[in-house]
Amino acid sequence: MNIREHSEELEYQILSPQAAKSRESRRKDPLDACPYRTAYQRDRDRILHSKSFRRLKHKTQVYIMSGDHYRTRMTHSLEVAQIARTIARGLRLNEDLTEAIALGHDVGHTPFGHSGEAVMNELSGHFAHNEQSLRVVEYLEREGRGLNLTFEVKDGILNHTGPHSPKTLEGRLVHLADRIAYLCHDYDDSLRAGLLTPQDLPAVVRRTIGTAHSEMITGLVSDAILTSGEEQDICQSASMAAAMADFRQFMFDRIYHSPRLANEREQAGFVLRELYGHFLRHFEDLPAEFLHREERWGRQQVVVDYVAGLTDSYAVQLFHRIFIPPVGFMI
Repeated sequence: MNIREHSEELEYQILSPQAAKSRESRRKDPLDACPYRTAYQRDRDRILHSKSFRRLKHKTQVYIMSGDHYRTRMTHSLEVAQIARTIARGLRLNEDLTEAIALGHDVGHTPFGHSGEAVMNELSGHFAHNEQSLRVVEYLEREGRGLNLTFEVKDGILNHTGPHSPKTLEGRLVHLADRIAYLCHDYDDSLRAGLLTPQDLPAVVRRTIGTAHSEMITGLVSDAILTSGEEQDICQSASMAAAMADFRQFMFDRIYHSPRLANEREQAGFVLRELYGHFLRHFEDLPAEFLHREERWGRQQVVVDYVAGLTDSYAVQLFHRIFIPPVGFMI
């Protein structure tokens, strides 16, 4: 019995009967088994080493180009993975599957956060970052060959948000962990930015969830473990779910749709609209690997894939290179 087979056997001995088991996973294109890593560990590694995951370090979470200590899409994904693994361990679910989904859930996100996503949806007629994340891992990575992930990981990535629920408990767990992470750390970043104070939170949020970042995460994670263990599903207590709904609405009203961030949103939208229009008109300006995809996907989809994949900083650099004349100064 090799190391992978031993790990697979341990899953049946240690994990909950409801947990996903690596040995039962399936891929679209079969792979020779790794002697050391289970299928879900292998998926995690493929995501972690992908170009789309590396780009997340320069993609906005909420605050655009605000400083060294604000969250990016990469730090968000790492925090989701940590929260999700803690809950998974508490419920004896598959931590490797949980981590793979968490690390991959936002690889299709646009530059400039949800503002960028809204603009891409407006320009293309339909754009959702969870669907684009699946598209990235399925078709766009590795020069169009995709990562060939297991169906369970792809299901969790696609359905971490949106109208459908993931088929595995691990996928449903990441859905909750994602919400816990972004609400708590966006609140933390908002304190740092001076846009909120703890007393601004609704009373029910202060009372039920708390006001300090670590206290909030600890309370939400503990509640999820205890309530899910009793219900045999991923869920929260009624009081915590209600407080979290109020917390989410508060963050949308005060931060995500805040008039104080309107100028940043407008600037980001202008950059993306101009880049999108330019590459539709001058398709030949795209990198060679994208030009070859026109026959399969059509020009508009290829431009969407390219612009959505840009980092914030590179989108601004491209805009400057294309639209700003190289003005010199005479002394």
